[in-house]
This record gives sequence, C-alpha cells and structure tokens, in this order.
Amino acid sequence: MQRPFLHPSITDVRLENVLYALADPARLAIVRALADGNGPMNCSRAAPAELPKSTQSHHYQVLREAGLIMSERRGTQVINKLRRSELDQRFPGLLAAVLNSSE
Repeated sequence: MQRPFLHPSITDVRLENVLYALADPARLAIVRALADGNGPMNCSRAAPAELPKSTQSHHYQVLREAGLIMSERRGTQVINKLRRSELDQRFPGLLAAVLNSSE
C-alpha cells in the first residue's frame, strides 16, 4: 500500500517555503502548466518532458510540502492541481506576480 500524500493546511503554508519552491525553474514550469491548464493534470503532463520520473517526483513533493499543489492518486496516476484560490487568499497577488514576471 502506498503512503498517502500529506498536504499542509493553508494556514500553515509559509511564504519562504512557497518562494523556495517557485525558485527552481522546473518547479516553476510545473506550476505554470497547472495554472495555464484546464484543471488538474497528471504528473508527466505538467512536468517538463526532459525530467526523469524520479526528479519529477522530487519536484512534486517540494511543491506539495510548500502548499502549492494538491495531489491525488487515481488508479496508477497521480493527479495534481494548483491551490490557486487558497494561495490567493493567503498571499494576495503573489502567485500572479511570480507567474507574470517569469514569462
């Protein structure tokens, strides 16, 4: 049996953890794909194509632990979604500013 994903409560999400997670180009690309997509995406669809699966897993873990994404297992896939509305309430304008400045 696989371990369940742990997601921090939005009240426990810290600004420095969010900024650290977004500082990596691969993680920023994942967040951008999730923000630009039409809803949740599986891991391999949102991550840069050149990343090995083990590296993808690490990046998704950092994003999850920072509070940026929610992950859910559906059969053999892991579906991820950006916690945009929660993040916008916690840190108004932050995600939009980061995404707009990194285009």
